[in-house]
Amino acid sequence: MKILIIGGTGLISTPITRFLRERGDDVTHYNRNRQQAEIPHGVRHITGDRTNYPTFAAQMRAAGSFDCVMDMVCYQPEDAESLVEVFAGQGAHLLVCSTVDVYHKPPLRYPLTDDAPHGPVPWEYALKKAHIEAILNAVHERGGFPLTILRPAFTYGEGRGLVHSFGGRTTYFDRLRKGKPLVVHGDGSSLWVSCHAEDVARAFVAAAGNPRSFGKSYHLTGDEWMTWNAYHRTVADILGAPEPRLVPIPSDLLARLVPKRAGICALNFQYNNIFDNTAAERDLNFRCTIPFREGVTRIVAWLDAHGKIDNSDHDPLEDQVIAAWQQLTARMEAERVELPYVSQSLCLGP
Repeated sequence: MKILIIGGTGLISTPITRFLRERGDDVTHYNRNRQQAEIPHGVRHITGDRTNYPTFAAQMRAAGSFDCVMDMVCYQPEDAESLVEVFAGQGAHLLVCSTVDVYHKPPLRYPLTDDAPHGPVPWEYALKKAHIEAILNAVHERGGFPLTILRPAFTYGEGRGLVHSFGGRTTYFDRLRKGKPLVVHGDGSSLWVSCHAEDVARAFVAAAGNPRSFGKSYHLTGDEWMTWNAYHRTVADILGAPEPRLVPIPSDLLARLVPKRAGICALNFQYNNIFDNTAAERDLNFRCTIPFREGVTRIVAWLDAHGKIDNSDHDPLEDQVIAAWQQLTARMEAERVELPYVSQSLCLGP
């Protein structure tokens, strides 16, 4: 099969490329040629900026036809419109990477299925992805091209760290190793899933040119549901670090205090992120073959080998937030007063 990957060097698209070549597919990358990645022998390359839409269209016309086009970097509605302009009516299977963040928050029921309602979500990234899906689905329904939407959740792998309440900086691992206190949003009991990039990539490969996937959307998520408290304790155990000292702070307060670093806590992390992968398992043979413990062990080894775990001593923000929170709670405890009405209403008995 002749396959174009728009992107090709990212966390998911790098193993996609490797698996496609192992399968014997003819693969072409289209990207700006700025990101280093291990690219298998025989992959063709077209250098360009997909957001320069006239040039992108001209380059695609010159490249000839493809059996499948995978767009791994479709972030703007204008990107989707350019896909329509270039590939509608050409017969190529269009496979687009979206996100589980398009779903309504808070979810209406658990676990989330692929047909769960979208939005509203107060998050520009997710809103744009939902708009992209709507544009492409409308064209698919008119017969413009066979379309498959794939929605990963949090995906990790060698070359990238893990997410936590303060974003994705690798100082997280250093804090755990040094036994420093760690902020956890809310009370740490909301559920989270993570999936290794290689498992997600295999589903993309299985979807390419697969008629069973045409006109469908699938999420590709981890299946080890764990609370954030358990998540942090598991990572600490893998690191051989002390039992983490978790400091619970309300998600909304974190988002207001440090919106650039912890705004995601209120937008996403405070909710349970758990999903039913039945459809992808059935149609794409999707499986989570790399357990969380193994995956984290692998990425920590990679980060250590490449000197990518940053010194948390140079990033004092989390310590400052913890100190402020502890001062606030201490003052509230010192100044608390009895509320007679509340006290009386809580009394039990006749």
